Amino acid sequence: MIQAIGLGLVVFVGAAAQRITGLGFSLVTSPYLVLLLGPFDGVLVVNACAVLTAFVVLTQVWRDVDPRRAALLIGPALPAVAAGAWMARTLPAPPLAVVVGVLILCALVAVVASERARVLRGTPGAVAAGIGSGFLNATVGAGGPAVALYAVSSGWAQHRFAATAQLVFGVLGVASLAAKGGRPSMAAAEWATVAAGLTVGVLTGNRLAGRFSPARGRTAVIALAMAGAALTVVKGVAALCGCR
Repeated sequence: MIQAIGLGLVVFVGAAAQRITGLGFSLVTSPYLVLLLGPFDGVLVVNACAVLTAFVVLTQVWRDVDPRRAALLIGPALPAVAAGAWMARTLPAPPLAVVVGVLILCALVAVVASERARVLRGTPGAVAAGIGSGFLNATVGAGGPAVALYAVSSGWAQHRFAATAQLVFGVLGVASLAAKGGRPSMAAAEWATVAAGLTVGVLTGNRLAGRFSPARGRTAVIALAMAGAALTVVKGVAALCGCR
């Protein structure tokens, strides 16, 4: 029961943070779900929640989707999803936890740097962003930073980027779930708390969005995600060393 409450709370915070700050749901929830469920099942839950969220939002913004850029991102991303899924299935839990934590930390650095960096431009930039997004989506459930870096680098209009990203993340999430196979070993009560946390988090975020400074909220969320990623690395290293 305690774990079920923890799952619901983590998803609630991630969903609310996504609505308030615009920072990726997956970056916030992934490290903590990995701590609660392990690196494989934790990322599967992140993928499932991200797919649901992306397609719900897509029903509202589909008119702004840029099909050409979506194809440029999704095409190279799918083979990278397969590679990431293979790694997720193959690595034992302790080293996989370390990999997940380190990749999330790298993704967070990309989020921080994206406001200044202009490194992913044109078609080559889209291909590189797609590969990075696909691999990160399958391994850690957080494919957003690579696409966001491409959007900033290429001067992509925010409303077009936001809409197209939902299609990209939805497709990559489905591909990640299919490539890894199976489903998380969770009880019905745990799934119920995850669903409740997702719903209440979005609704709460809608109400609070105008009451928080986006900059301060963004800083707090990045700090929270970094702390979770660091704990994930520490837990994985401790397991590798035989510590309890």
